[in-house]
Amino acid sequence: MMRSFRDVRTTVGLTLAALTFLTACPRHVRIERPYAPPTTTELLATLRAQQAAVKTLNARARATSWLGGDRIRATVLMLVDRAGRLRLEAEVSLQGTVAVLATDGVRFGFLDLQHNELRRGPACPANVASLIRIPLAPADVAAIVLGDARLPEAPTSEGAAALDARVDWDGDVGADILDLRAGAGRLRYLFQRTDAHAQAAVRLVGVTANDSAGHPIWRAVFEDFTDVAASPAPVPLPGTIRYAEGAGSFDDGVEIKFKERTLNEVPAADAFAIQPPAAVKTIDVGCP
Repeated sequence: MMRSFRDVRTTVGLTLAALTFLTACPRHVRIERPYAPPTTTELLATLRAQQAAVKTLNARARATSWLGGDRIRATVLMLVDRAGRLRLEAEVSLQGTVAVLATDGVRFGFLDLQHNELRRGPACPANVASLIRIPLAPADVAAIVLGDARLPEAPTSEGAAALDARVDWDGDVGADILDLRAGAGRLRYLFQRTDAHAQAAVRLVGVTANDSAGHPIWRAVFEDFTDVAASPAPVPLPGTIRYAEGAGSFDDGVEIKFKERTLNEVPAADAFAIQPPAAVKTIDVGCP
């Protein structure tokens, strides 16, 4: 049976449309590591060197949180030290300071100036997340804000063997992975090189905490790096930090964008305690 010119034209049109669609679809090509694999010792040394170079942070940042379904956005003044001591002051336009959270790593206080009350109690993750909603232990929150993640405690020594350390490669983003045992789960640190030929040009760009089944508990990514003044040399630190829980989207998590930062100042002795103004109601809370 002969096909009409109209049928042939329709078939050709559909074929061309399909070819156009296929050529328009981007092909994902895995990135091959362009250098010899680093050792666990090298990546551990890189992480420890950064942590040694950044001990405290005095900063002004814009923080946005979508955790819990509510969008909260404020300018936050941050005083952070690596031991897990935090002071966070939230400011809102035309109102000034509306809330203050402070913890010495053991106890916490949250001063809500809009409701004229002070909540205080143990510094468990849920309480520490009263202002910036990152529900982790104070030292873990501090490490993320400082641009990295706390190393798990080695059971017997500081060596890579005690941490069951492994090196892997993420070909999707082109990053070396330092995989460490952390309790029953694992911590995976992602490192990228800004120069494939320079071992020193390495940046920590992400961390994932997994449970024993390999499912993510929380994730953090570090972006928009800039050199921040420090002694003896500037330190490249992320200008943007994103945090997400589980396998959820970063669009539903927490975003911190730094405006100003000063490193390694010695905090005042009373910086991590709250002296409430008169007539503030004090409420003692536990850990939910």
